[in-house]
Amino acid sequence: MAEHDIATSGMIDGGVHVYPVRVYYDDTDAAGIVYYANYLRMAERARTEMLRMVGVKHTALVRDNGVSIAVSRCEVDYLLPARLDDDLHIRTRITALGGATMWAEQIVRRAGADLARLTVRLACIGPTGRAARFPKALRAALERFRTEYPLLAREGA
Repeated sequence: MAEHDIATSGMIDGGVHVYPVRVYYDDTDAAGIVYYANYLRMAERARTEMLRMVGVKHTALVRDNGVSIAVSRCEVDYLLPARLDDDLHIRTRITALGGATMWAEQIVRRAGADLARLTVRLACIGPTGRAARFPKALRAALERFRTEYPLLAREGA
């Protein structure tokens, strides 16, 4: 992985992808706190970078397999506000993996404090927008992320 990719893609820590985000002016509302919908944008970027780190790019999924990944359900608990210039970390882990869907837990943190918790169901969809099974390579990458990364972290690798 190129050096510039590390900074933009985050890192994997014990089966959890950690993505750094700084709060910019355009992320905030009139009260100076992060507008609630912008947490969804940040979470989307974090999931995209998690997939990149495990070797999956959205453009390649569409080009090579004719599928894409879409959010089919999202629940968010907003716990504390984030503010301009805050350094945040979005922690993403895959909690379940089915034939055409997966569940992810995402936690937005500042200095160890949880600001928002998201539970997201993602669906693999074909060109018509209907559910499609995960391609083998994507499924293998997701399984590796769920199973091998936590083991490597516990073993101290």
